[in-house]
Formats: sequence, structure tokens, C-alpha cells
Amino acid sequence: MMKNWKQKTLRFLKYFGLFLVLTIGAAFVFRDALLQKAIAKIQNKLEVDYDCQLTLKKASFVGISEIDFETISLVPKNADTLFSIEKIKTKIAIFPLLAANIQLNSLVVENGFIQLIKNKKGRNYDAFLQNNSEEKTTNEKRNYAKSTYRLLSKILNLIPPDMHLQNLDLRINDKGRKVSLQMTRLELEKEQLQTEIFIKTNTFEQNWNINGFANPREKKANLTFSNSDKSQIKVPYLDERFNLISSFDNIRIAISKIELESGELHIDGFTSISNFKVNNPKIARKDVVFNKAKFDYRFVFGSDFMAIDSSSTIQINDIAIHPFAEYNTEEDTIYKLQFRIPKMKAQLFINSLPGGLFSHFEGMKATGNFDYKLIYKYNKNKPITLVFDSKLQKENLKITQYGEANLGKLNEDFTYRAIENGVSQRPILVGTENPDFTPLNAISPYLQKCVLTSEDPSFFSHHGFINEAFKQSILKNIRTKKFSRGASTISMQLIKNVFLTREKTISRKLEEILLVYLLENNRIASKERMLEVYFNIIEWGPNVYGIGEASRFYFNKTPANLNLKECLFLASIVPKPKKFMWQFDADGLQKAFANKHQDFIRNLMFRRGLLTSEDTIGQKIPMQISGLARSFLKKNPQDSIAIDSLFIAEPEGF
Repeated sequence: MMKNWKQKTLRFLKYFGLFLVLTIGAAFVFRDALLQKAIAKIQNKLEVDYDCQLTLKKASFVGISEIDFETISLVPKNADTLFSIEKIKTKIAIFPLLAANIQLNSLVVENGFIQLIKNKKGRNYDAFLQNNSEEKTTNEKRNYAKSTYRLLSKILNLIPPDMHLQNLDLRINDKGRKVSLQMTRLELEKEQLQTEIFIKTNTFEQNWNINGFANPREKKANLTFSNSDKSQIKVPYLDERFNLISSFDNIRIAISKIELESGELHIDGFTSISNFKVNNPKIARKDVVFNKAKFDYRFVFGSDFMAIDSSSTIQINDIAIHPFAEYNTEEDTIYKLQFRIPKMKAQLFINSLPGGLFSHFEGMKATGNFDYKLIYKYNKNKPITLVFDSKLQKENLKITQYGEANLGKLNEDFTYRAIENGVSQRPILVGTENPDFTPLNAISPYLQKCVLTSEDPSFFSHHGFINEAFKQSILKNIRTKKFSRGASTISMQLIKNVFLTREKTISRKLEEILLVYLLENNRIASKERMLEVYFNIIEWGPNVYGIGEASRFYFNKTPANLNLKECLFLASIVPKPKKFMWQFDADGLQKAFANKHQDFIRNLMFRRGLLTSEDTIGQKIPMQISGLARSFLKKNPQDSIAIDSLFIAEPEGF
């Protein structure tokens, strides 16, 4: 019985081997015909699906696995050529090909270009960006680990371990914004990559190099991107397209692992950049510089999730941040984000802040330690369950010397100047020598309650930020798909007005957050003093600053004598004080929408126990503007429009 089994096995192997030899032999004999048939199929697909013409002067086999192509071009209909290459020579791995897996063993490419052009006629690559309406839809759930690994394997299999490219040019022309990346030489041999790239744009010319270790079969690499003359590399195109000027000394990219194990795909490695400099009006007023930055990453893909593992580290100078991010579709569509800064010295943190991004912290000295954690979780199908939690733990944290923003001046007399459209306005003395300065105890309690109810109900209990307000702000911004709501507290408004400008930059917002935390958590000024300064510096109308001026401007009263209805009106105009005249009709009476908004604030105060029925006596009498502000109500609509265009209030929360 055993003998018969062995004989059958040998006979099967014999016939299978004969079949394999005949198949390879037939493929060898008819290889050129099969190649031409494959090319014709590709040409037909490009013409039918993408309205492009692929032409080849010559395509033939040399030996068993080497293929030579000459003069290849791809031209979209009524558009500029996408690419043209004079010569391609490649060797295909035979055994992977038998399993329908294309793997290149070597590649030689000489003299050619790829060009992406956008002009009045459109883009020469538009056809390849359109969705294919005939694509089959399926309810089958995607396995992120397997699909990502399959895609990466296909890409890496097309990168041969032996590669020689010469005189290849990547051209970009976006309505006159031109970039040319001419690869004069690229060699990958014995796992070592060397390149010479000449870049030319409308604004500069440079020579770049990419050198290092690369093994596409083992899925590993360690490459350094630098300038041949050791000067900083300038980033092309972004300067002309987005006014984003950036440069760096070098970038290092390393991939140490791409493995599919136990149903999960793990991708490990790091990316580092040195002396990264960026300049853009929306980021900061001057250059932002990151001396050292590194991302040690571990990406994990499962059957129903993609994640950045919490063992990853983002290093900015001496600040170490451990991120965790996940997109999960197991049951609902859930987004998770966490940031954690382990305990570190406060001074080391200040010293490590990127230059130019936190100008007001330069020169600041601090003692003590802190650690920080942010948790964010959003369920797309259950948005009301949003989680947003920000916690900072401090240990003997104390500011011993302020930088440009001297928070201690809030406790002293100082001169305040508002900034309008980048122009410094008239000086306002915050102190007793100013006859319009009003101490907190001389401001109507009604006004204090109205403004706090409208602007910051928990001012006396929070520490600068309200997590619930941030949550509601995030939810609204997600729903509207834009930054339509902020979460500013009075503390944040105070910092913004006294120490910062109204420039809409990332730098200003980050500085605002850090300065508010320092002010509130180091007991630099009491809540009462902060509120007193706030009432005496904020804008209440056109060229009207402080409640002393505002009370006279609207009602010819002192702040102590304001009644409830007048206080409700003043509280309602705080967000957009220069547009107060739109609340009134031609007879000088408040319009229905204004009364409705003020009734809303008053009812909130009732529910919170801030008002009693006795406080509303006389509330049915219409409020009258009696001060200089009345002259603004008499202007015709065209004059009002002109005034409105001159005074544009800042969007809420920024």
C-alpha cells in the first residue's frame, strides 16, 4: 500500500513538472505575442476609461524575464502629455509571476519626464481623479490590516533591489507656479540608495540628495534627505501657492518593520527633521523654528481599526508627547485621540517651545514640574456622547520671572491700548487717575450679573477653561464643518485684550491658552480684580472703552446707577458693540429680536436665582438711549452701513 502511494506521488510530480516545463516553454515561445496582447489591453482601457492614448515605439522580451520599452508616452485627449520616457528596461521575477504577483528584480529608466499641468483648459490628469461609476459596490466590511498590507506589498514589489534612473524630470505647472524636479541620477544597488536631484522653481534653485539604506524586499529603509551644499532645503510650490515659506536642514526617514502578524499589521519606524522653519501669516507674525523634531511611530491596523499606538513618541526639542489616535468601525464609527506629556520640569518645557510660536514666553523663568493629558472621543452615530477631558497636574509649579507678557501688571495701574486692524488706539489708563475708571464695587450688581450670565456664568468657579463649553464648541464645529463657535471665557478675553493682539493666528491662540492657565492656576490676580479690569477695558461701542465711558455714552449715567433693562442691553452688545444701532428702529425703540434676546438673558438669571420679581419692577417701560449714542440712531441706513463696514467685530471665540 505504501509502495503504491509513493508511485502515485512520483507520477503526479512527474506530470506536474512536465506541465510546468511546457507552460514555461510555451510562455517563452509566445512571450512577445503575450506582451503585445497585454499592452493592447492596457491601451484600450486607458482610451475607453480615461480618454488617454498610450503609445510605444518598441516593446519586446530579451531572454526569459527582461523586457525593453522604447519611446513611451501617455497623452490625454485635448491636454498636455502626462509622461514621456525614452527607454525602460526591466527584469521580472518569474516565480512570483506564476502566482500573479508582479515583482521587479531590476529597472533602468533613461531620459523622460512626468508633467502635471493646470491651466484655463483644466488639468491634464483630471481623468485619473474621477470616480469610476461602474465600480462595484459591496456591503462586505473592509479589513484594514489585509488591504493595507496588500497595497504596500504591491508598491514595494514594484521597487526593485537593483535600480538605475537617469535624467528624469517631474514638472508641475499650476497656473504659472512652476516646479521642476530633475533627477539626474538615482542608483539603488546592494541596498544603498544614492540620488542627485536638481530643483528649479520661479523663486529658487537647489541641488538635493537622498542617500541611505533601502531594501524593498525586506520592507526596510533608512534614508536621509539633504541639500548637496549643506544649506537649508527650501520647500517648493507652497511659497507661491499658500504663502507658506518653509525650510529645513535635513529629514531622516526610517522604516524598521512592516509585518502582518496575528491578523494585525504593524508598521514601525521614525521620521526626524532638524531646524525646521516655517513662515505664514496664519501661523505667526515671524518665523517659527523647530530646532529638533522626531516622530517615533508605531502604526497598527486591525480588521476594523487603524491606530497610532500609544508607545509612539513625538519629540519637540526636549518635550516628549505620547500620542494615541484610532479610527474604529467595529460597531459604530468612533474617533479617539489622546495626548500625554509625562512629568517634566516647567523650565525645560518653556525652553523647548518652538521659537517664534510663543514670543510672549521668551525670557520666562519657572520652577517645579507638571504632567498633562488630553482625552478626546467622538462617536459619529452618537455625537452627544462626545468625551473631551483636559487635565494638567502640577508639582510646586511657580513663575519666578515673566517674559514679554507680564501677567503681574493686572494688579497695578497700567495703560491699555486696543488694537484695531493692526493699529494701536488711544491710551486708556486702568487706574484711579482716570476719572472714568470704575472699581468693581461701583459697578451696578445688575450689570455684573448680566454680563457674567451672557459671557461666562461659571467665571468665579472655573480655572480659565470650561470643558463642557469646549465640548459644545467641538460638536457645533463638527456639525457645521467649520470654525463657527469658540469657547472663550472672560479670563481668555482678558488675556487676549491686555497681552495679545487680535491677529487670527495659531500662535496667538496657543499663547492665549497657556497664559490663561498661568494666570488662573498661579493666583496671579484675584477673580474680582480680573473682572474689574475686564469691565474697564473692553470695547462697548465705537471708540468707547470701559464701563465708565459706556454708561455716559448710552445713558448719561454712572455705572452704579444703571437699571436692569439698561444692563441687559449693555450685556447683549458685548460680542459686537459697534453694531449696537441695529437693535433700534427709526423711532429709537428696540426691535423685537433685541428684546427677545434680552428677555432670554433675564429668564436665565431668574432660573439661576440671580433675580427676584422685585428686580423687574418697571421693566415694561421701553428703554431709551439718552447719551451721545442717540446720534448714531438718527443716521440714515446708508450711513449705518458705512459705520458697520468700518467696525467689524471679531468672530466669537477666536
